[in-house]
Amino acid sequence: MVRGHAKEEAQKKNAAKLAAQKTSGSQKEAQKAGLKVVCPSCKMEMTNYKCLVQHFDSKHPKETCPPAESFAG
Repeated sequence: MVRGHAKEEAQKKNAAKLAAQKTSGSQKEAQKAGLKVVCPSCKMEMTNYKCLVQHFDSKHPKETCPPAESFAG
C-alpha cells in the first residue's frame, strides 16, 4: 500500500515539473515588453532613457538627444 501512495506523489511531482518546463522557455515576449523607448532617428527600441542617451552618443553624435520628458508615458 505504501508504494501506491509513493507512486501518486511521484506522478504529482512529475506533473508539476513538466508544467514548469512548459511555461518556461523563450524570454522573447518578456524582452519585447521591456522595450519602452524608441530612437526617433533609427527607430531602435531600448529599455530606458539612459540607454537612449548612450545610443545617441555612439550612433548619432551629430544629433541632439530629445529630453526625457518626451518619453514619459
